[in-house]
Amino acid sequence: MFTGLIEHVGRVERVGDTPAGRELRITAPFTDLRNGNSIAVNGTCLTVRGTGDGWFEAAAVLTTLERTTIGDWTKGTRVNLERAIRADARLGGHIVQGHVDCVATVRGREERGDTLLIDVQVPSFMETLFAQHGSVAIDGVSLTVNELRTGGLQVALVEYTLRNTTLGDLRVGSRVHVEADVIAKHVRRLLEPYLRESAVPGSVVDFSLEH
Repeated sequence: MFTGLIEHVGRVERVGDTPAGRELRITAPFTDLRNGNSIAVNGTCLTVRGTGDGWFEAAAVLTTLERTTIGDWTKGTRVNLERAIRADARLGGHIVQGHVDCVATVRGREERGDTLLIDVQVPSFMETLFAQHGSVAIDGVSLTVNELRTGGLQVALVEYTLRNTTLGDLRVGSRVHVEADVIAKHVRRLLEPYLRESAVPGSVVDFSLEH
């Protein structure tokens, strides 16, 4: 589990195809990483497979490549890094699993005073998972939904976020990893039977606790 508070921006140092999948060597200052540890790389939970002085290695299997932008990464790509949270640590962001729900596209970028507003277009099946002032993780960064937009959402990036993550590099057309709030996902899953029932003409849905 992660919090969406980025600890370091690393760089992809080497990319190669191995029996374990697409293997990445990434620069990082962490000295406590061990093989088998989980680490979020641009919001994707990967397993550490090797470490050295100033770097670690992780691999992305085919299903991960299909659901993320990792297949596009090359030497020099900058990535947001966060180690898995300790049970006794402060939860400064929100609960982030490192499970990318979709790859979304930046469709708007506007500088307004000391804030950078980013509009992100998401697939229609994701729209009901977001709430104004709710939480969302974009490329692993815990953010607040500033505004809901038709077909997407807007987030506001402050100077600290721009300086300490890769989000300041985003341009119109950039592809990003999006993870919705896990609580919203579970709530929607629990409500699905009742929502399907309410779609039947003439049906009445009772949301009492007897259900």
